[in-house]
Amino acid sequence: MPDADRLRLYGSEFGSRLFIGTARYPSPLALEESIRASECEMVTVSLRREAGGTRSGESFWSFIRNLGVKVLPNTAGCRTAKEAIATAQMAREIFATNWIKLEVIGEEDTLQPDVFGLIEATRALIREGFYVLPYMTDDLVVAEKLLDLGCQALMPWAAPIGSGRGVNNPFALRALRAHFPDTPLIIDAGIGAPSHAVAVMEMGYDAILLNTAISRAGDPVEMARAFSLAIKAGRSAFFAKPMLPRDMAEPSTPIIGRPFDQLS
Repeated sequence: MPDADRLRLYGSEFGSRLFIGTARYPSPLALEESIRASECEMVTVSLRREAGGTRSGESFWSFIRNLGVKVLPNTAGCRTAKEAIATAQMAREIFATNWIKLEVIGEEDTLQPDVFGLIEATRALIREGFYVLPYMTDDLVVAEKLLDLGCQALMPWAAPIGSGRGVNNPFALRALRAHFPDTPLIIDAGIGAPSHAVAVMEMGYDAILLNTAISRAGDPVEMARAFSLAIKAGRSAFFAKPMLPRDMAEPSTPIIGRPFDQLS
């Protein structure tokens, strides 16, 4: 692995390639300990938890701020571009950041992104100076349009939010990675187990954002630690260049010949 292998997003650097959400943990202590165990440096927070202009979310915001991690507000639950734009604007006031994880949901059962609304909201928010991290499908055309608008990173799904299915369409994710080799790509949604995280990191993806897979685990803290290790393992394996699968067996120890491919 290259030295100083840090993730760069919108001028900021992150040593960890795991981001986690803050919803549905069994207790504040479980959330805090999971964040520590994950070694993550940025967490997502929904504005709806902060209850807009009221003070009902103030204690939670203070709790997150005291953990010393970067906050990435998200527009979770927004169904239209107009709603997502307004939510992002409120999030910038509350959290004092231009960063936004942009979600515009288009289908109720799968929570699939509305890519038309996503593009509309992205265009408006980038004009306002936001650092947009768009939650999208694994569509090459949508990716191209979002990058043309000024996005410096993309967040494609692996499977529907909270499904824990892992990678539904490996071909599409590999195609996305191949078409945009220099763009940070962060898998968002669908990862359910550390083995899923290893798989997408071995494809060359840059990071993973998780929530349900950790918060709803039997032991969230241990699961956060497991995901941290899995992402590191997958990243290392990507640089190590795993062997390609074969149709036939090949003996690992030849009966005749040299024990090494190269001799110095």
